[in-house]
Amino acid sequence: MATFKTLTTLPEVDAFIENNTLSFLYLSQPNCSVCHGLLPQVEELLKKFPHIQPAHIQTNELPSIAGHLSIFTVPVLLLFVEGKEHIREARIVHLDQLETKIASIYENFYEL
Repeated sequence: MATFKTLTTLPEVDAFIENNTLSFLYLSQPNCSVCHGLLPQVEELLKKFPHIQPAHIQTNELPSIAGHLSIFTVPVLLLFVEGKEHIREARIVHLDQLETKIASIYENFYEL
């Protein structure tokens, strides 16, 4: 798994989504305890899916992302497949369910 890339502009976000077959966005804010607690767990989960390219966006540094991706709360976890959103999880994330959803998409592209 690649390390989380930090994205700070809308063009960077759009290019990241378009240039990766499987792209994962983790949106958070610095003052969000749920965001901080969940991030290491998501990093660990994504180790099982090495072809997913992850990125992190601090919504306070890129406020326009809220309208761009219809974000109403944080944390938000998004998985894009060939540029199209396939998974959206927000606020309270059940990692076992998220893993199942990701695995079902991932196995269409790569062997687990």
